[in-house]
Amino acid sequence: MRRTDGFLPSALERDRDASRRSMQLKWMDIDFEKSIVNVTPEKGSKPRIFKISGKLAAMLRALPERSSYIFRSGDLEHFAQNSRKQRRRIAAKLKNPNINRITFKTLRHYKGTMEYHRTKDIFHVMKVLGHKNIKNTLVYTHLVNFESDDFISKVAKNAEDSCKLVESGFEYVRTTPENLLVFRKRR
Repeated sequence: MRRTDGFLPSALERDRDASRRSMQLKWMDIDFEKSIVNVTPEKGSKPRIFKISGKLAAMLRALPERSSYIFRSGDLEHFAQNSRKQRRRIAAKLKNPNINRITFKTLRHYKGTMEYHRTKDIFHVMKVLGHKNIKNTLVYTHLVNFESDDFISKVAKNAEDSCKLVESGFEYVRTTPENLLVFRKRR
């Protein structure tokens, strides 16, 4: 297996389900000038468009065009078998049989849940997962109580410090009696 065979699926991990479909990508699905990959939907879902890095675009360009498919013939069975084999190896090495229970669907479910937790926007999650019906999104998205999560806290003394913290993902919590601004971000 070439090194790049596993790279595109991991590059598309923003939508864990798309990594499975990456094995069905055709050369015509990639716009090298704009560094965009168009993922064809299944089951009537909305099409997905992913931005790829220049490095990934260069790696894909370097692959030989032996057929209309980028990876093998679009046959997913080989990919599924390899995925199961790798999971078994990792589970044995770490002596953790629960790793065998992790599938791409599990990762997609996790992505939907964490995306909802991060944005609190069910319509954004619906778009990320490519659903046409909000009911499908609600199945994937669990409203989990994350209140017990650990936070990193930072204090800003002025507006410049505050801007830097907000730009790096911190959220404002409160102002102290000493006029210091307290921010937090989940670990």
